[in-house]
Amino acid sequence: MESWQIPALGAAPQRVRLPGPTPAEGEVLVRVAAVGLNFADLLMIEGKYQVRVAPPYIPGMEFAGVVEALGPGATGPAIGTRVLGTCTSGALAARIAVPTLALAALPDAMSFDEAAGFPIAYGTSHLALTHVARLQPGETLFVTGAAGGVGLTAVEIGKRLGARVIASARGADRLAVAGAAGADVLIDSEAAGLKDRLRAEGGVDVVYDAVGGPAFDAALRACRPEGRLLAIGFASGQVPQVPANLLLVKNLTVSGFWYGGFQAHAPARVAASMARLLQWRAEGALRPHIGQVLPFDAFPEGLELLRARKATGKVVIRVQAP
Repeated sequence: MESWQIPALGAAPQRVRLPGPTPAEGEVLVRVAAVGLNFADLLMIEGKYQVRVAPPYIPGMEFAGVVEALGPGATGPAIGTRVLGTCTSGALAARIAVPTLALAALPDAMSFDEAAGFPIAYGTSHLALTHVARLQPGETLFVTGAAGGVGLTAVEIGKRLGARVIASARGADRLAVAGAAGADVLIDSEAAGLKDRLRAEGGVDVVYDAVGGPAFDAALRACRPEGRLLAIGFASGQVPQVPANLLLVKNLTVSGFWYGGFQAHAPARVAASMARLLQWRAEGALRPHIGQVLPFDAFPEGLELLRARKATGKVVIRVQAP
C-alpha cells in the first residue's frame, strides 16, 4: 500500500510502498480517505513528543475513512461504515488497523476531509474546558493561538458553553478567523501590553494556552481569583515557568492537558466526549474550519505549514478520493 514513512528521527518523510495491515484481535481495518495533521506530528518526527515511536514508522494520528474488515472478536463498526479515528501513529497510509474503541461513526453530512481533522482538536478542547477547567456560562475564557487547529475549537466550544471568549492570534486575517468562530474580543498576539489589555477587559476566569511563552505569563497575571489555566501545548517553543506565589495569592489552578493521556487512562470518558461533539456537529452547532486540504504527495508541505505557524484551522491530507 502507499504510505509515508519516517526513516529516522529528524529525517525527512519518505513515500514508500509497504504491506497492508491485517486486523488483530478486536481490531478494525479502515481504508483511509483523509488524515488530519497536528503539531504533535512535528514533535514526534523530531523525537520530542511525549510518546516515542521507534523509526521507521508511518506518521499520522487522526484519520477518516471506511471500515473494510473486522478482525477476530471485533463487534463493529460494520463493514462499509464511514468512521473517524485516532492512533498513536500509522494514519498516513492507504489502510490502518485500529481497536474498535478508537473509532466513531460519522454523521451523514460530515465529509471525510472535515472528519479527519475533527477528533484530536475538538476532543482536546471539549475535555479540557468541560472536565478539567469546568468552564461555566458567563465566565471569561482567554484562548491563545486562537486561529490554529486546537485554539479555534476552543473558541467555538467556549461559546457553545456560554462563555465570553477573548481570542489572541497573529494578524488581522487570523483574528478574522477567530472572530468568525464566535470570539467576542480579538487581540493581536504581536501587540504589546497583553496583560494590561486582558485586565482592561475585566480579567479572565479560564486560560486555554497552546502557545506557551510570554502569553502564558501575561494571562496568569490577568487571571481573576480562582482562575484556571490550561497548558495545552507550547507551539512557541517556550515552556512557561509558573511562579507558585501567584497561584497562592489568587487561589489559581494550573492544569496540564494531553488528549493522548486521557485516551490511555479514561477511554470511556473520551468516547462520551466524542459522542457529544458528533451530536453537536450533526445538529449544526459546530462548524469545523479546514484551512488547507492537500494531496497525498504534499504531506511534507503540510508539515511546513504547521512548523511556520501559517495554517488556520486544520491541515488535512487527502489519502484517497472520497
